[in-house]
Parts: sequence; structure tokens; C-alpha cells
Amino acid sequence: MNTNDKLDMLADLMAERDAIELHKQELRDAIYTSEIKAKLAEIDAEFAEPQQVVSDKIAALEAEVRADVLAGGETCKGSHLMAVWSKGRVSCDTKKLDGMMALIPALKAARKEGEPSVSIRKV
Repeated sequence: MNTNDKLDMLADLMAERDAIELHKQELRDAIYTSEIKAKLAEIDAEFAEPQQVVSDKIAALEAEVRADVLAGGETCKGSHLMAVWSKGRVSCDTKKLDGMMALIPALKAARKEGEPSVSIRKV
């Protein structure tokens, strides 16, 4: 079996998993009476504002922490969370450097290439 076939099989298995989850949810929804659905909607409405308030506070505090860590230039660790400072990535124009390597062969010694990686994404 080639890799394309394996990817197709993987997509089929993912679709099967989604179909199972959808069917499970349909069965759950079928047992809810209109009274239960109305009560669930009331509960959702009751908690919507407090959840939004907390989410807004989280976003604001995260922004402050990020700014503090960027300004300090070092990782900070709390009891349950840590804000990891990472040095900025260095990038180069590889086309220009490859052209320069023809003129200055010593530049090849400075070139390092990492291992390839694979991420599976939806098409």
C-alpha cells in the first residue's frame, strides 16, 4: 500500500470517527424533551455573561504577562503556569545565500539543515 492509499485510508477512518460521534450526539439529542432543552438553554444563558467576563480578564492578563516576559527577556514560572520566553528566530534568504556560496565556498560550512518533519492537515 503506497502513502497516498494510506492517506486515503486515514481520511476514511477520521470520517468514520466523526460519523460515530455525530450519531452518538443525535441519540443524546433524541432523548431530550423540549422542557429539558429549554432548561439547558436557560443554564447556558445564565452562565454566558460570567464566562465572557472571565474570558476577557484572562485575555487581558495574558497580554500583560506576555508583555512583562518580553520586556524582561526571561521565562517566568508561577505555581501552575509558566510563560516561556524564546529568542527570536533567525531567518535568511536561502536563494541569495546559495548564490553567494558559489562565490564564497566557506559559507557552506556555516549552513545547517534540520531534519524534515511531517504534519497531517485537511485538504
